[in-house]
Amino acid sequence: MIELPASILFVCSENALRSPIAEALTKYRFGTSVFVDSVGVRDGDLDPMAIAVMDEIGVDMSRHKSKRLKDLMDTSFEVIVTLSREAQHTSIDLARMTASEVEYWPTPDPSVAEGHRDAHLAVYRDLRDYLLNRIEIRFGNPRVQSMD
Repeated sequence: MIELPASILFVCSENALRSPIAEALTKYRFGTSVFVDSVGVRDGDLDPMAIAVMDEIGVDMSRHKSKRLKDLMDTSFEVIVTLSREAQHTSIDLARMTASEVEYWPTPDPSVAEGHRDAHLAVYRDLRDYLLNRIEIRFGNPRVQSMD
């Protein structure tokens, strides 16, 4: 069985799309078993398409408020998962002052996809499903773990 860390921080460029989805999916899967947060290197507004694809699986992200890494009050996360190159570089600097383990999950930004609305939604769904798969591989799948 995979041991769940006590705390996880997801970091991307703007805390508008990738990291909020990862935070919401982790909370959806693990509830209060782990403390989860997300931030961006810069300010950003929550992406409406992210809200839409998360609604499809019954996860409400509409109340998410974008946060910046430099505004975090507590930076003592056991695991920091970065989802963009910019976030990776910034988080490595942060981890030098903490005991955090930093992991880089290269994650494309679906907001730059071209095409009609259905094509955009497909790219956002791919991101959601990719992140859910990575989360379950790395932190386990609580639906199949034994209760012993």
